[in-house]
Amino acid sequence: MSDRFHDAILDDAVGKHAKGDYSALRPDWSIQQSLDHLRKNPPAGRVIYFYVTTEGGKLVGVVPTRRLLLNDPALPIRDIMVKGVVAVPADATVLEALEFFSLHRLLAIPVVDIDRMLIGVVDVELYTDEISQSGDKDDDRVTQDVFQMIGVHLVRGSQARPWLAFRGRFPWLLCNVAGGLIAAVISGVFEDVLTWRQAVLALFVPLVLTLAESVSIQSVTLTLQGFHSGRLSLKTLYKSMIAEATTGIMLGLGTALIVGIVALAWQQDVRVALIVFLGVAGGVTLAAMIGVAVPSVLRLLKRDPQVAAGPVCLAVADALALLYYFSVASMIGLN
Repeated sequence: MSDRFHDAILDDAVGKHAKGDYSALRPDWSIQQSLDHLRKNPPAGRVIYFYVTTEGGKLVGVVPTRRLLLNDPALPIRDIMVKGVVAVPADATVLEALEFFSLHRLLAIPVVDIDRMLIGVVDVELYTDEISQSGDKDDDRVTQDVFQMIGVHLVRGSQARPWLAFRGRFPWLLCNVAGGLIAAVISGVFEDVLTWRQAVLALFVPLVLTLAESVSIQSVTLTLQGFHSGRLSLKTLYKSMIAEATTGIMLGLGTALIVGIVALAWQQDVRVALIVFLGVAGGVTLAAMIGVAVPSVLRLLKRDPQVAAGPVCLAVADALALLYYFSVASMIGLN
């Protein structure tokens, strides 16, 4: 990728590239009034979304073209507009704007100041044109490099601002707290299981949880890396789940065989070894699938999987692995 592309574009404030020829509507206008206004004042450029602003210019909503054309002309704009508008601050960099496009799958994003006053609109075509004209013959590699740079840039930026890093990461750490409490509750529910044979099964709980956590984090890491290679869909998610489940079964059986043999040699009890074997095998398999499912679902829901996936996966993997382990112990029994 050329240095010109990075220096002249990616580090620019996005406000420099915002276009002012957007179509602004008022929330109290009817659809018919809005259409009449647009006919009298046609926008100069391509129309993607219609932005709703107050008289003072504050952004309060957005109206997709389909809603404007297909609803009752007597309805007010405020009844059909989307209120939760995704907007990028004017002082954000182009790199950050690119991340908005990638995360929210929008064709245009409004640019606002600190008071949510609409400054202009950035169109995704601006950046796709820049990428294709950056001078590299391998467009696929260029695009991949750009989006890898986005991820690195945003991670470094958030780390450099502790308060923003705290706000972004702390809520997801509550998942670990919840997971630990759930694990404690599960242990309490299966208290009678833990009292058998002087709680010999409890000796293997840390190992079951450690293996599940390790495999889930491996799966999360590989899944996040795979997001760079293409767009996520339910079909690709299904294929990834099947592939990772197969890998998880092999990982689970491999680790469970070793642990089961050790448990048999140590405790001299076939039932203990069988419980540990099945618990590890099932826990690892579940953890592998969770490691794919959680970041993929977060991405489909347009949440940042790089921050959220790890804590959520660990919490879910711990709870399910422990529940599965004790359920197996209850079914086999040691009486």
